[in-house]
Amino acid sequence: MIDDVVIIGGGAIGCAAALALARRGVQVRLIERAHLGAEASSAAAGILGAYAEAHDAGPLTQLCLRSLALYAAWSAGLVEETGIDVGYRPSGSMRVSFAKGPLDEQAHATFGVFGDDERALDAAAAHALEPQLAPDIAGALLFAKDCRIDPPALVSALAAAMERAGVVVMTGGVARITIENGRATGVTLESGDAVRAGTVVLTAGAWSLLEGSGITPLELWPIRGQMAELRTAGHVLGHVVFGPAAYLSPRDDGRLIVGSTQERAGYRKAVTVRGLRGLLDGAVALVPGLADAEIARTWSGLRPATPDGGPLLGAGATRGLVIATGHFRNGILLAPITGEVVTALVLGNAPPVDLGPFGVQRFARG
Repeated sequence: MIDDVVIIGGGAIGCAAALALARRGVQVRLIERAHLGAEASSAAAGILGAYAEAHDAGPLTQLCLRSLALYAAWSAGLVEETGIDVGYRPSGSMRVSFAKGPLDEQAHATFGVFGDDERALDAAAAHALEPQLAPDIAGALLFAKDCRIDPPALVSALAAAMERAGVVVMTGGVARITIENGRATGVTLESGDAVRAGTVVLTAGAWSLLEGSGITPLELWPIRGQMAELRTAGHVLGHVVFGPAAYLSPRDDGRLIVGSTQERAGYRKAVTVRGLRGLLDGAVALVPGLADAEIARTWSGLRPATPDGGPLLGAGATRGLVIATGHFRNGILLAPITGEVVTALVLGNAPPVDLGPFGVQRFARG
């Protein structure tokens, strides 16, 4: 049997693309080396911080804003279809500073991007919203439109929705993308088995450096992020809070996700003393009461990074190949829009956004 599309990689990006295609009647087979969401998607904190994490009005910011605008309806559709609460909450976010100078600099840099969607708070106003913040903060920037989601629940909902839509999910490592007469015609698994398809979509994150992909280690590499989950006696925060050395993403049940390091450590996933100490010190600096919180678990994940921080998104160098990888810190946030982009490319339609800034060949041309 030849599938219409084979997707390599079962993280949030691959699942979102598979679901979007299947809902349009495309026969999709998704191949994941471990289990759905096993890598960066499960390691993510679930911050939909299109506003707080933007530094300019460039193409990546616009792509993130476009995807954030889709999230409420997209996630609500998943909840309605599967009955799984994906944890989507319009929580808003705050970027906290301990010195007025950096706060003013960031406010000046981003006010032209967001205007009224960004609000500067002095220390008293910040404490009025989040009383447990450290007493010595200088203030914060408030981004009311940012949201959060629970990545493991999101992956579970995507898996259930894909099953209903008829997506075939396989477990196995992909050895290479099969190229015949200048066209991608499927994949060869590490077992030696061949899977044929009309179109191959590569969404394997940090594991996208496959033979036949055309991607090189100079264009994509893993960045390790270490994380911790704290358990508290009650609700400590309502907003997602970014600080100088850590960010805090709350959950409804009192858990608090602390992240994240950014380390070039190859493919070594590990939680280190240095990394964990830095995160916990940063968390306690933001919220001193967390010194008494329980450390529930720690983990690390590998995010796929590119030289300019933007994803590799568009047609591959080989006919029949679509690439959607390199989303770095924005994989969960960009899942809805990436699913729509991949679907448009597979079906031969115009993508919903300009893909020029994210072209797969942009680094090779440079």
